[in-house]
Amino acid sequence: MVVFPELSLAGYELDARTVAINDAALAPIVNACAATGSLALVGAPVQYEDGRDAIAVLAIGGGGASVAYRKTWLGCAEPARFRPGDGSAVLEVDGWRLGLGVCKDTGATQHVARTAALGVDAYLGGLVHLPQELPEQEARAVVLARRAAHSWSSPASPARPAGATPRPPGPPPSTRPKASLLPAPAPTSAASPAPP
Repeated sequence: MVVFPELSLAGYELDARTVAINDAALAPIVNACAATGSLALVGAPVQYEDGRDAIAVLAIGGGGASVAYRKTWLGCAEPARFRPGDGSAVLEVDGWRLGLGVCKDTGATQHVARTAALGVDAYLGGLVHLPQELPEQEARAVVLARRAAHSWSSPASPARPAGATPRPPGPPPSTRPKASLLPAPAPTSAASPAPP
């Protein structure tokens, strides 16, 4: 399983073209997943049947792609183009129930609580943040640990600015914090399964 950041296929360019699940541009990812037996959760702009756009997580495996989740909690300039998704979603992979979130979703206590209530084994979120937003990422990790305490949480964010985003002041990309797996607190009554 590989989790990519929000809008990773578009470099977080809010005006990027939408990606269809049968888009030929996805072929290298489909082929890599087929060769390794992996599943990639990739961020992309997609289009609803009614023509409106959404920020989505595509589940890409050796057999192709599908829309696994659409971001619910839009931020900043996103609502000008994108429609929010319908809420929490679970992706089942090899018996694991994976709750999905995208960036601002991971800080919305309602979203995290509703996703946890679906009985997830792990909560996966693709994020895009600048280095100076690290305190926000840390605060969201606390929310995830408290609300989804019976599961594992894994945020994925780029190690450098995405797309045409100007390089922010601060240390060079090689010294910036990178995403890591954050285990939730241990359950008090039963042993938890190992993460996927």
